Amino acid sequence: MKNRFEKRVKLTKEILQKISRIDEFKGLWRGSLRLSPQTLGRLKRSVLITSTGASTRIEGSKMSDDEVARLIQGLKSTPPKGRDAQEVAGYADLLGRTFDNWKTLKITEGQILHFHKILLNFSEKDKAHKGKYKTSDNKVVMRKEDGKEIVIFNPTPPYLTKKEMDDVLHWLAEEMEKKETHPLILIANFIFEFLAIHPFQDGNGRLSRALTTLLLLKAGYTYVSYVSLDEIIEEKKIDYYLALRKTQSRHKTKNEDITPWLNFLLDALIEQIRRANEIIEEDQPEKLLSEKQLAIYQLFRTDTLSVSEISKLLKDSIPMATLKQALSRLVDLKLIERVGMGRGTRYKKL
Repeated sequence: MKNRFEKRVKLTKEILQKISRIDEFKGLWRGSLRLSPQTLGRLKRSVLITSTGASTRIEGSKMSDDEVARLIQGLKSTPPKGRDAQEVAGYADLLGRTFDNWKTLKITEGQILHFHKILLNFSEKDKAHKGKYKTSDNKVVMRKEDGKEIVIFNPTPPYLTKKEMDDVLHWLAEEMEKKETHPLILIANFIFEFLAIHPFQDGNGRLSRALTTLLLLKAGYTYVSYVSLDEIIEEKKIDYYLALRKTQSRHKTKNEDITPWLNFLLDALIEQIRRANEIIEEDQPEKLLSEKQLAIYQLFRTDTLSVSEISKLLKDSIPMATLKQALSRLVDLKLIERVGMGRGTRYKKL
């Protein structure tokens, strides 16, 4: 594993500059953050909702952030029903535990199996295999907007899964202990290898993103709890799959090269630090908005607006599903409020 890893990482000047920029911000976040615990708590709750919605939508869920928020709020009294709701509940549980307990969590086989069990805990269809490595072949697919699937990659066969997971876990622990290689490169390589093995029958994509968050937190990038990386990946979903596909095409060949995947992850982290930096500069929730969310927010003056009116003002340039998610985000950040229910729902600026 070590020899393979050394050969497949090409440290270009561009990659080193990206890593340096991310590390510079890590120090800046620690040294200059003065947000109140209440604000940080609100941001973390918002990220839990946004990340859960984004990560499950990447895998085909249709739930908006608003629906995710209501589901999480009602989980104690109402068990989730339906595949999307069950997957959302599991991811929210896993991510919440990661945010709360990352300092004591370890990256071991037992912990990963336990994470998988938590992830699929509510899923009725996954009862038989949750918390267990796969026992039959699985393929990596990308779901298109029309629901059709494209096969991206054929991963490790079941009989080699445990061995390859043991190898990469041993390698990660050893390299993290030695501290000779930058942690961002180790994280990128581990997550790529995890996805290439695809050790579980279902839930690999979601689990890989939760593990990315955990590894980043353990490496000292503590701001990841306050700006959703999953949301950024969802926004860059096409690039995400293209980077994986390009890297996986050389997997286990003489010319392995994880540069496309490493660059994608570093670019996503740079967008994350851009958003986190705006939190530092001024405690204004609108600084956390994406370009589309900001465009919607700027429509609000004194009048209340309906979804259809907002869409018309934007000349139908934003898909309705994206528009509704953006409104949920604005409500969650307390920038606007919802007035009324059902078809008569309108929104106004706070």
